Amino acid sequence: MFKSISHTIKWIGDHFKGLLFLLILLLIFMPSNETPLQKANLQEIKLFGPIMDAQKVLKEIEKAQRDPAIKGVLLNVNSPGGSVPPSIEISYAIRELQKKKPVIAYASGIMASGSYYSSIYAQKIIANPGAIVGSIGVIMESADLEGLMNKLGVKPQVVKQGTYKEAGTPTREWTPQERAELERLTKDTYELFVSDVAKARGLDINNSKAYADAHIFLASRAKEVGLIDEVGIISQAKAAVAKAAQVKKPVWKKRDKLESFIENLTSKALLQIQNYFYGLKATL
Repeated sequence: MFKSISHTIKWIGDHFKGLLFLLILLLIFMPSNETPLQKANLQEIKLFGPIMDAQKVLKEIEKAQRDPAIKGVLLNVNSPGGSVPPSIEISYAIRELQKKKPVIAYASGIMASGSYYSSIYAQKIIANPGAIVGSIGVIMESADLEGLMNKLGVKPQVVKQGTYKEAGTPTREWTPQERAELERLTKDTYELFVSDVAKARGLDINNSKAYADAHIFLASRAKEVGLIDEVGIISQAKAAVAKAAQVKKPVWKKRDKLESFIENLTSKALLQIQNYFYGLKATL
């Protein structure tokens, strides 16, 4: 019995690439439920997981913007945030998309920090009753490995030009000057974040301690401080998109089968690892 099992495992190993290729072909050419009479007029774009790169989401936004058949977009968000530049890229891309067709942002799980920044220019923000919203703040961190390196007998050797070139180094404690430099950087980034939130959401920037300051809110409290517009579930968010787009018979765009297949093969664990080891950066 064990011999036959080992033969089966060996055969699968020998033919794995061929089986994978056939599976991809099957997914590509599998008949679709959508008929030409049911052309999509609404689109859902997902912003899930740590925001380390914006290219995939930006491409979806650009396609939705160029497609005249798409009348409205749902930005479905479940992300703890991430790096500053890609969060801003998505935020401003949504702002441009909103000028041409309505965008409703929906917090399906976590809409915090960078992912909240990404959502602020939507026409309306709706959050699941159990969603976590907010965390408008900036953090920069690095380990101090000097004690461990001393125990191991490891001494760093550095040649540098520029007083602050080693700011953020993990090989020793930061100097007061380096810490002040990094604090100024995070302060500037935080002020940009708060300023954009206040403008996009029509909030008083002088009262930012109430809704920013890295506060974390459940959906109902987020609504009270003005970070979201409604508390509801996904069906209500989709209905809001259809209403804003003035679509009487909503047909949601189906995701490409090959794209969905590859997306499912991608390990979320790798994204988590990348989130912890992408180096010293200000993160939202």
